[in-house]
Amino acid sequence: MITFYMGLLSRKGKQLLALILLSSCGDAGDNSPVSSTPVPTPAPVAGTTFTNPLLPSGADPWVYQQGNTYYYLNTTYTNLRIWKTSKMSDLGTVSSTLAWAPPASGPASGNLWAPELYRFDNKWYLYYSAGPAGTDLGQQRTWVLENSAADPTTGTWTDKGRIFCASADFWAIDGTVLEQNSKRYFIWSGHNGIDAVQRLYISLMSNPWTLTGPRVELSHPEYSWETVGPPYVNEGPEILQHEGKTFLVYSASFCGTDYYSLGMLTADATADPMLPASWTKSTKPVFSQSPLNRAYATGHNGFFKSKDGTQDWLIYHANSSASQGCYDTRNPRMQSFTWNPDGTPNFGTPVAINTPITKPSGE
Repeated sequence: MITFYMGLLSRKGKQLLALILLSSCGDAGDNSPVSSTPVPTPAPVAGTTFTNPLLPSGADPWVYQQGNTYYYLNTTYTNLRIWKTSKMSDLGTVSSTLAWAPPASGPASGNLWAPELYRFDNKWYLYYSAGPAGTDLGQQRTWVLENSAADPTTGTWTDKGRIFCASADFWAIDGTVLEQNSKRYFIWSGHNGIDAVQRLYISLMSNPWTLTGPRVELSHPEYSWETVGPPYVNEGPEILQHEGKTFLVYSASFCGTDYYSLGMLTADATADPMLPASWTKSTKPVFSQSPLNRAYATGHNGFFKSKDGTQDWLIYHANSSASQGCYDTRNPRMQSFTWNPDGTPNFGTPVAINTPITKPSGE
C-alpha cells in the first residue's frame, strides 16, 4: 500500500502535507466537565474486564453478529480468515478458521484487504478487496464469495467474482452493504478515473454479487482533517442505524499518518441513499487519535451489540505508537459508545491500551 501511495506523492503534495501536519488536526480531547472532587471509580472485579488491544495485530476489524455468536475478521493480506466466538472479550483466546485462500495468480491473488461477512437470503457472503499478487496496488478491486452452509466457518466458499460498476470500472476497495427501504446498496471507496483521490460511492444491488449502477459519489475529502496526505482519502465506509437515522461512518486522511480518523454522513432511514442531498456530512471527525492513550491512526471500524442487546460497541484499529503507518502494528480495539440527545452516536475518546474495561453486557 505504501509503495502505491508514495508513488503519488508529488513535490506539491509533500509541501501540502507539511502544512497540514501543522494544522489543528489532532486529538479530539476529552470535553468532560472538570470537578474538584474526584469521582470514585469502582475497582474492576477479576473476570469481568478485558483490555485493548484485542489481538497483537489486525487492521480493518469487522464483526458480524448472529444470535449469541460473533464472527470476527480482519485484513491478513494473504487470505481470508474467520474468528468465531460467543464472547468478543475472549477474541484473543480464539483460533481462526481459513475461509479462502486466493489462487496463486490472477486479478485477485494478492493484497486481500478489509473482509466483511453478511448473511443474505439464507446464504453467507464475504466481500473483500484484492488485486494481483505483488507490490502493484493500482489494480485493487472489490470481490465477493458465497457459502450456503449454516455456519460460515464450515461449508464451501464459491467465488462469485468481482462486484463492480460496469460504467465506471476504476480502482475500488472496502465494500460494505446498506439495507434501506427494502433494497440493498453497495458502498465502497474508489477513484473517479481522473485523479487518485479516494471517494465514497454507492450503487444499487440487484443481488449480493451484482450492481445495477449507476454509481453516485457520496463524499470526498474536503476538510483539513480529511486531507492529511497525500493521498487524500475517504475509505472504510460502515453503516450504523439507530432510531430512524442511518449513519455512514468512514475513515478519512491517509492511513499512513497518525491523523487517520472517523468521519460521518447522516441520512433519514427512509431517505433515498442514492441522492447525495439525502446525506449530511459532519464538519468534524467523530473519533480520532489520542496520543495520551496511545491510540494513533484510529479508523476503519465496525459495530456490534453486546450479547444481551443493551449496549452498542465500536471496534476499530489503531497504532500504539506514533508514526507506525499502515503496517501490521495496527491492532484491533473495542469500546462501548452512547448516543447524544440529537440521536447521533457519541464514540468518545479512545480508551487507553492495557486499561481494564468492563466486558460487554452479558459476557
